[in-house]
Amino acid sequence: MSRPLNRRLLLVFAHPDDESVFAAGVVCRTVAGGGRVALCTATPGEHGKLGDPPVCSRENLGRARQAELMEACRILGISTIRLLGYPDRALAVAPADTIRRQLVEVIRAVRPQVVATFEPNGTNLHPDHVAISRFAGDAVSAAADARWYPELGKPHTIARLAWTLPVRPWAVLRRGDPAPEPGVDFAIDVEAFARRKAAALRAHRSQHITIDRIFFSKPDRGRLLSVELFRQAFGPRLGSVPETDLFAGIAGRLS
Repeated sequence: MSRPLNRRLLLVFAHPDDESVFAAGVVCRTVAGGGRVALCTATPGEHGKLGDPPVCSRENLGRARQAELMEACRILGISTIRLLGYPDRALAVAPADTIRRQLVEVIRAVRPQVVATFEPNGTNLHPDHVAISRFAGDAVSAAADARWYPELGKPHTIARLAWTLPVRPWAVLRRGDPAPEPGVDFAIDVEAFARRKAAALRAHRSQHITIDRIFFSKPDRGRLLSVELFRQAFGPRLGSVPETDLFAGIAGRLS
């Protein structure tokens, strides 16, 4: 059996709240088993919603959202947080070498077995989601190659790259059993952590309109908070589809 104590998960997302919307339950499950979770968030999300009533001025939204992120990470138990600070809605034009270096530095420091990020079309075609998927994949490859940035430490090869689904996961869950859906390679039961996921989502106070629309205003919110879905970009062959553990099949890499 794999040893949960050694599990290391790195999330690479675009905005504050992405980690709570897409992966809060998996974070809690990993931490509860003695593992470690790190997060890279690329932008402060300063062009997001302000809340109703507004939680702050437009000028202060980036700082407010970063504070909300820190509270959500405290609730979830994310131990390492890296805020990259790129402009919201302009991530696609971030300097490729600069962001690659930043992400390689984190990958080599954290040495995760699993990296999770957006799928290539960003799940909802948001340009920042698409961009961070591209940058994350680039950095995963570079982190494994000793020729890239040798001053940043020993190369590290991850065992699995996991993507969000190519469609909104809550829409898949509402259709019933997610197992027959193409792209659902992992269907993870996080019901034991649904309350903590809800608390992390509510920590993103400025984004409550969207979060309420997705989760809390729905009669099936319990189910939506209790299952998280991912697609395998690469990794060991899956023993069954969907698997129920994001670390399935990589026990030998847990060191």
